[in-house]
Amino acid sequence: MNIILLGPPGAGKGTQAKRLEDSRGMKQISTGDMLRAEVKAQSPIGVEVKALMEKGHFVPDPIIVQMIENRIAQPDCGKGVILDGFPRTESQAEILDSMLKEQGLKIDAVILLEVSEEALVKRLSERQHEDGSRRADDHPEVIHARLEMYRKQTAPILPYYEQNGRLNRIDGMQDVETVGRAIDAILDRADS
Repeated sequence: MNIILLGPPGAGKGTQAKRLEDSRGMKQISTGDMLRAEVKAQSPIGVEVKALMEKGHFVPDPIIVQMIENRIAQPDCGKGVILDGFPRTESQAEILDSMLKEQGLKIDAVILLEVSEEALVKRLSERQHEDGSRRADDHPEVIHARLEMYRKQTAPILPYYEQNGRLNRIDGMQDVETVGRAIDAILDRADS
C-alpha cells in the first residue's frame, strides 16, 4: 500500500505517518530527508544534488523520482510507503505514477489533512519540544509564510488526484485518534 500524505505544516502528518509505520509496517519517505542522506553519503546522486543545491538550483524531478524508486526498492518498504513532500506539481505526480506503474505499483490513496489556518497558527506557536524549547520556524510570521508556500505547492496537485478519485479529505482538526481511524478506514477500503 503506497500513499501520499498531504497537509499544511502542523496538520499532524508526522504523527499519523509514525502511527502508520508502527501499526502497518509502512515506511515514511520524506524527499527532504532523502536528499540530505544522499548528500551525506556522497553517493553519485548526492554529489550531483549537492552541486545543484550549492548553486541555489532546484533538484530536477527525474533525480527525485530516481531516489524514490531506489528507496521503495529497499526491503523496509515492502509493506508500502507514505510519501511526504512529493509530489508538489502535477507533472511530478504524473512522473511518479508512471515510475510506479513500471514497477507494478501505484498510489493507493492520497490523504489530505485539512485544518483551519487560524487553529494551525495557534497550534504551531504553542508547540514545544520535550525540553520546553521552541522550533525557530514556529513563530506566527514564519508560520504564515510556511502556510502560503504550502498552498502554492500543494493546491496545483489536488485536482489531479481528485479527478481520478484518489483524493481523500479528512478533518485534521479532530483528535489524533479520530484522524487515525479515518485514515485506517480509507486504507482498508483501498486495500479491499
